[in-house]
Amino acid sequence: MLEDDFTYVLRKALKGLALSPSEAAHRAQLPETEVLAFSRGHFSESTASRLAPVLGLQADAFSRHPDFNPQPVTDPSIVRLELPFGDDHVNAWLIRHSETSILFDTGDDETSCPQALAKLGISSLAALFITHHHPDHIAGISALAGVANSVHGPAGISGADAMAPGTSIRIGPLIVTAVDLSGHATPSNGYLVTGLAQPVLVSGDALFAGSIGGCPNPAAYQQALKRLRAELSTLSPDTVILPGHGPATTLAEEWEHNPFPIR
Repeated sequence: MLEDDFTYVLRKALKGLALSPSEAAHRAQLPETEVLAFSRGHFSESTASRLAPVLGLQADAFSRHPDFNPQPVTDPSIVRLELPFGDDHVNAWLIRHSETSILFDTGDDETSCPQALAKLGISSLAALFITHHHPDHIAGISALAGVANSVHGPAGISGADAMAPGTSIRIGPLIVTAVDLSGHATPSNGYLVTGLAQPVLVSGDALFAGSIGGCPNPAAYQQALKRLRAELSTLSPDTVILPGHGPATTLAEEWEHNPFPIR
């Protein structure tokens, strides 16, 4: 199940462009009532197609958004930890390869992530990487301090060593490189992991399957899109994307199915 349905895509694009539903309806030459109905969950392919150019979205992807279901990740090295976050979930991602275990993000509390690791028989981590400072991604840092040999994140994360974009760390057979995915949160690191069967990008909340993370203002929205286009353009289409919420996906699937202009 996607983290964002089409109504979230609409709302995030409207906020990113500082447009009201009525302004978007006027520019798309649609009745405001039709756009409001769409925003409340009444999907219409024709409405999506008409709104897409006004919102700077990919029309084909937006008009087919409810049908998008990314293919499951089959690499046994990649384990998704779905941790409680209020009435929903947040992801932490565990990569286990050749006796090396590394974790990305920690969940929204101090207990759920350590408990999930214990169920998997993980008592130590070669490293812990944090994508950004929002509480649902960092609340377990202190509880994992004695489990992880090292902790890394963007500047300003308490308990983590600052890892600047472009910096790489070799951990066993894996190389983890920080990339700048600021926008939803600033600063924000994504992590490109090589050494597995396919390259992996841990995107945090910068990129979801079929969507992007919400941005606080239009400047942050433009920054988010700029950083995504810059970083994704260097990756191969088979790169596995591991987001902070929702299912894993691949870059090829996102180029085809993500309505936001990330290419």
